[in-house]
Order: sequence, then C-alpha cells, then structure tokens
Amino acid sequence: MIRENQAMEWKESWRDEYLRWICGFANTQGGVLVIGKNDLGKTVGVCNAVKLLEELPNKIRDLLGIIVEVNLMEENRKEFLEIHFPAYPNPISYRGRYYQRSGSTLQELKGAGLDRFLLQRQGRTWDSVRLPGGRVSDLSPASFAAFRKLAATSGRLNSTDLAASDVVLLDKLNLMEEGSLKRAAVLLFHEAPDRLITGAFVKIGFFISDSEIVYHDEIRGSLFSQAHTVIDLLCTKYMKAIISYRRIQRIEQFPVPYDALREAVLNALVHRDYAVPSPIQIRVYEDRLKIWNPAVLPEGWNLEKLLGLHASYPYNPHVANAFFRSGEIESWGRGIERIFSACTQAETPLPSIRLDGHDLWMEFTFSEQYLVAATREIAQERMGKDLRDQNQPDGLVDGLVDGLVENQRKILEIIRANPHTSKKRMAKTLGISTTAIDKNIETLKKKGLLQRVGSARGGYWKVLH
Repeated sequence: MIRENQAMEWKESWRDEYLRWICGFANTQGGVLVIGKNDLGKTVGVCNAVKLLEELPNKIRDLLGIIVEVNLMEENRKEFLEIHFPAYPNPISYRGRYYQRSGSTLQELKGAGLDRFLLQRQGRTWDSVRLPGGRVSDLSPASFAAFRKLAATSGRLNSTDLAASDVVLLDKLNLMEEGSLKRAAVLLFHEAPDRLITGAFVKIGFFISDSEIVYHDEIRGSLFSQAHTVIDLLCTKYMKAIISYRRIQRIEQFPVPYDALREAVLNALVHRDYAVPSPIQIRVYEDRLKIWNPAVLPEGWNLEKLLGLHASYPYNPHVANAFFRSGEIESWGRGIERIFSACTQAETPLPSIRLDGHDLWMEFTFSEQYLVAATREIAQERMGKDLRDQNQPDGLVDGLVDGLVENQRKILEIIRANPHTSKKRMAKTLGISTTAIDKNIETLKKKGLLQRVGSARGGYWKVLH
C-alpha cells in the first residue's frame, strides 16, 4: 500500500493554504499532492474536481511562479486530483515565506536555515560570501606569518605564492571577490573574527556534573590560532596525563589520544556552521570529553553516511582549502576515520557521535584503566603533600584524622581529589573489595569525617575535616 512520504501528500479537499505544501515540495525534491484522499489513502472524492482542474494551474502559477501538471483521476467512481510538480533549482516562496518538505512534514525556513537554503540555490557556500566591513588592513600580520610557515612546511603552496603580498596570497586562496574579503578570509586571518562573525570562538569548561561547572576558558583569535590554543589547553589544563617511563623515555598518556583530539578539534573548527551565532563548546568531565558544534551534512547524507567511507564535501570549502594548504588537514574526507584509527591504536574507547538536527556531538569516554590510574596518581600526590606539610615547622595535621588506618586515609585523599568517584573505582585504585570500601566509609561517617551529599547515583562525597 502506498503511504504518504517525502514525495507524496494526501488531502481530502482543496484549501489555498496547501500552496505552502506545493512550495515545500518545489524547494525539495518535487512530488505529488493528491486532493480527494484521506490520511489513510482512501479515496473520498472531490465534488468540484472539474472546476479545480481549471483553476489550480493558474493559481499556482500566479502565486508561486511555477508550472505544475494537474490530472483528473477516478477510483471507485469518485474523482480526485493529482498535482505533480518538479523540484525547482531556484528558491520558491509563498507570500514571502520559504518552505521545505522534511520527511512527511512541512517546515518553514527561518534564520540560519533560510540562509543556507538561499545560498545553496545560488550555488554558493556560507564562507564564500563577501563580508561588508572586512578590510585586508584589518587582518593580522601574525596570522599570515603563521600560515606561511605552516604552508612552507607542508609544501602545498609554492615559494612564489608564499612570498607574494597578503592581497595576492588571499586571491590565490580564493578568499577575495571584486576587491572585498570573503567571510572565510576573516575567519582565517582576523585576530578577532568574532567581532564580525558572531560566535566564531570556542568555549571550554570543566564540569563535575551537567549543570555544575568548575572553571572555563574562551578561546578567540584566527581559526589557526584557535586550533593550536584549544588543543594545548585541553592537554595542559583540562586533562591529566598518566606518566610512565620506558627506560629513560618519559611517556605521557592522555585519556583521549593526541591525534584523535587534534583531528576532532580541527573538524569542529573547519566544518561547523558559522551562520549559527553560538561558539563551539567543549565539555570536559572527570570521565569523558564532549565536543559540540553546529553542523550541516551534505544533502541526502545521514549519520551512517558520515561515519562510513565518503568523499570530501566540506561545508566551508574555502576554510577547508586554507587548512589543507597549511598541512593541518587532509582533503579526502577521512577526518572521522583518522579519529577512530588513533583511538584504536592507543587502545582507548572509540568516540560516540550523535547528530540531533544540526547539533553534532562527539563524545570521548575515558577508559576505566585510565580513571583508576589517574585517581591513584592524584591521591598519591595529595598524600605526599600532606606528609611534606607535617615536616614543616608550622605544619599541622587535623587531629581528627589521627587513629585512621591506611586505607581510610587513602579513601579520604581519593575523595578529596574526586568527590564524584565511585566505590567500585576506589576499590580498584586501592586493590581491595567494595565490601571493604563500604566498611571503611561507614567508619569515616561515624567519625564525622565523611558525608554523602545527594543520591547514591547522582550525588557526591564530601570530606568534612
């Protein structure tokens, strides 16, 4: 049985408001509007079918500017109409509003969605549009110098182009049009692109819960500067490396492999939808890292297509080309594949990727092995500090801690380092059973040294002294 779908819609009778549906079909893939069938596809007939057969083609032409085919049909001695219309390459509006078909629903295009639609119909991309008020003299000499250095190392621009003036270099990268800067040029080389393009920066925060943030940073500057600063901050301030040694070589193991982190940050910066006035957001928790950016997949793509092998279809081709010339990214649509490969080689969990409308989330979950090692290292550092304090002439240790066994002292240090830690993780860190953890925690509670705040699942531990 035929059902309503992306290309077909049933209506029992004609109403002029259905011109919006025809507009939506014409702006998507074309389709058929059937007049005289109910929502179940049963023919109910149209009493004025012959009159509509004459009126509708002219009405649709006059109000929408498109030519359609209207056919008179009959089923079980009941007449109905089929209105066939193709997809139009130019944008179609109804009374100044634009609509698109999405699945079996009709959506009015507004804001960033309308901008994307109109640019697409013009064969343009968001980053290729000229930016009023953008001047070459406003661009950062330091950004040009950094780009030239990267491009010289990559070998993807010849020495003549790199030695040319900034204006010639911008023209070579197709970042100017009729003497004006394109949006991509401002993103790439302006020292503060968010002054001209709202939301063109990155926010990083460390969270102890989804609603409770401990500290945060905002990273601004050219996209090249943002990329390097974000990665550096994540590795030096927001994530703790586990230190080990192979003979005399010092090895730092981060919860997210460096190559995977770098690729994920670059993907977010290069391919995000800058028409959305919200910055890229990176949330770091004790046990995971999440990157959000507004994204638009190529037409006809879904998450499965994105995660599979595919050619390169950058949303911001001018930005992507500059990053490619600099050697920062490849041009083969392998970004996600490289992220997964880096995690596999480092034996860390593969990230999960979720697409909700135009919200793209990439979440890296830290391995249990890393979490146990990190908790142990933090506790050892804390205990070492306490011992050093005791050896100071004026160093005092809270008397309430006297009389505790070693494991109870360690439990307090682990909790001080991470109030959201679990009993299971404490047991692994200390190499004892969860039953032993329970007994020690009860002792600490009775001594007035430890308190549980909130529920067992969503709460946290609080050391009272």
